[in-house]
Amino acid sequence: MLFRLLLFLLAFGFIYTDRSLAQVDDPVNVDTAIVRMNIGVVDQRGRPITSLGRPNFSVFEDGVKQEISHFELSSAPFSVVMMLDMSGSTKSFRQNIALSAARFLDALAPEDRVSVVEFYDKINVLNDFTIDRGRIAHSIRVANGTGSTNLYKAFDVALEKLSKESGRRKAIVVLTDGSDTPAKDRDREFLSKLGEGEMLNAIKPETNSELSKLLDRADRLGVTIYPLALPTGDPAKLADPTPLQVAMWTAARSRLKLVADRTGGTLNAINRLDEMGRLYAIVAAELRTLYTLEYQPVNLVRDGKWRTVKVEVSDPDLIARSRQGYFAR
Repeated sequence: MLFRLLLFLLAFGFIYTDRSLAQVDDPVNVDTAIVRMNIGVVDQRGRPITSLGRPNFSVFEDGVKQEISHFELSSAPFSVVMMLDMSGSTKSFRQNIALSAARFLDALAPEDRVSVVEFYDKINVLNDFTIDRGRIAHSIRVANGTGSTNLYKAFDVALEKLSKESGRRKAIVVLTDGSDTPAKDRDREFLSKLGEGEMLNAIKPETNSELSKLLDRADRLGVTIYPLALPTGDPAKLADPTPLQVAMWTAARSRLKLVADRTGGTLNAINRLDEMGRLYAIVAAELRTLYTLEYQPVNLVRDGKWRTVKVEVSDPDLIARSRQGYFAR
């Protein structure tokens, strides 16, 4: 009798344990929306201020003050993806790219982790995140390619890599002319149906669905993107550009500006190749002056609408710059 009771209890115990494990494995639908933002603060002369603390910041969403749940000083390390455009349009100045990107490495903090991604017809991760500057420099030197420009797919790869860098601040620095080949092909087809006088402002950057999805993901991850815009393909350098060429260039550049504005970065236009190294160094210096904060929005409704976000600092003479909001998707 006792033996049968023990068997019963053991069986019950196994059944209870299995059910407990099943409950743990079941998905739990808890809304844990967190907004993560990188913020730069400068004085009236544009000089960065890096001595502030959490009490110096206030954040408002649609005019409603939010509680800051997490704050990181400007000295906290970053995980950075360096995206290098190796399509055919950059083939003639690869040495300039390698030398300029090396200046970016020199200006980073020692603890900043860097992954190098090249993109053209293909997207190749040349090295995973590392602080080994020699390994990163080697990846920059061997970057090579030709053909079309898969810019948006490369953004997707970079964001996927950054999604695994939990607990770290995140940024992308992308060197490109901004002309994603699939988007460019669609632009040409659309614009060719219009009259020449209608072309210039016919394409709105926010209407590209693929780019919008990428920006939504960047919002969720708190990634700041800094495009370094190459002058290749600029119709202003042509003797007699057509309205179609001007409109397509304008559309590509406006999308690149949207990427910077939505994520709180800066679009740096490279007008001459000898400016590239200086602009890389400026971006690296800006990364080292950013603060990062997180908050859980009071309004948790996912209605797809735009939420305006404003960050203020306690000293009214200082200026805070960050992304201006996000879509609640």
